[in-house]
Amino acid sequence: MTTQMSPLEPYFQGTAVQPPPPAQIRILIVDDHTTFAELLTDSLNREPDLCSVGSANDVASGIAACLELRPDVVVMDYHLPDGSGLVAAAAILARAPQTRIVILTGDPALEALEQAAAIGVCAFLPKDGSLATVLDTLRHARIGGFIVHPSLVSLLSARRRQHNDEIPFPELTKRELAVLRLMGEGSDVRANSKTLGISENTCRGYVKSILGKLGAHSQLEAVVIATRLGLVPAQHV
Repeated sequence: MTTQMSPLEPYFQGTAVQPPPPAQIRILIVDDHTTFAELLTDSLNREPDLCSVGSANDVASGIAACLELRPDVVVMDYHLPDGSGLVAAAAILARAPQTRIVILTGDPALEALEQAAAIGVCAFLPKDGSLATVLDTLRHARIGGFIVHPSLVSLLSARRRQHNDEIPFPELTKRELAVLRLMGEGSDVRANSKTLGISENTCRGYVKSILGKLGAHSQLEAVVIATRLGLVPAQHV
């Protein structure tokens, strides 16, 4: 007579199948500082869910390595010997848009943050920050998201305040500031005129005055200038 085995019996006999290990996040490092790249590689390979697939030391080799190795995430230095890490990031994302890119820098600029967000970079971190922050960011970087470390935001805010003290500040009226802030939210003249309870012609007059005072040639350029001056809140920081 054949005895049927209980479905649980293999577990009691020590023959249960172990669940597969979690998939590792494959990471490429693009940095011309050899010691930094080696230390980060060692740190990645000690993590159960992360691994280094290689490294490169400039824009050209970084793009080539990424297209060959197809990593999940690229850790990219902002300053590279043959150009900006953002140039490499843009080239990579044009060919492999699913790649997540984390930029490291020791010298941030508001323009760099705006460009990084525009091209699809996932994070901007200080190069002298903690290893734990870098590893955590690599785990949580997502396409369509943009992480900026608080220390970079604080540094940029301090630089912006200093810059504002050094340049002639454009004297905008309260109504012009209201129009400018609505422009920063992406509203058009018709919507802005309704919001403010004024005619479209009057609103266009305010826009023309704003462009003249800020030295801008378009509403988009005016918003960018106003963001740098702190007149309207930054959209990505």
